[in-house]
Amino acid sequence: MSVVGGARRVLERALEFACMFFMSSLVVIIVWAVLARKFGASLSWYDEVVPIMLAWLSYFGASLAALKRGHLGFPGLVQAAPPNLRLVLLVFVEVLVIAFFVILAWSGWQIIVIIAGDTLTSLPWVQMSVTQSIIPIGAVLFIIAELLSLPDEWRAAREGRRLAHGDG
Repeated sequence: MSVVGGARRVLERALEFACMFFMSSLVVIIVWAVLARKFGASLSWYDEVVPIMLAWLSYFGASLAALKRGHLGFPGLVQAAPPNLRLVLLVFVEVLVIAFFVILAWSGWQIIVIIAGDTLTSLPWVQMSVTQSIIPIGAVLFIIAELLSLPDEWRAAREGRRLAHGDG
């Protein structure tokens, strides 16, 4: 197994674990909140924490999709192009996707700098910078996933086939 393949497997397992953790946690918290409201004791932090957890799940899930080439990367356009244009299109698409996530990571970092010191309203011991750190973290994970899956995508484009989700 290559170094890239090994890194890809480690990242895939870590992202799967993160997605399972956040999904399971959301289920437990939502059921808990429903039962608490049923018995007249709503959770004061629920409305603030659950959307944050959903955002974290979304970013980790998007990174996992990128690793499996299951995102909007225009694979049909690359595959349908003439052979001499496929690799050029693949590079162009990759540059666009990675540039977007570089901008997102930089913007996310700027948000963290701006909100430094702010805390959640319902849980004042939780820093907003921690909750919002998923923006740059998720963007960097997406870039890493793109780069780790690129060698297999390159081979597939060169051969004129579309890389099936999860292949590679």
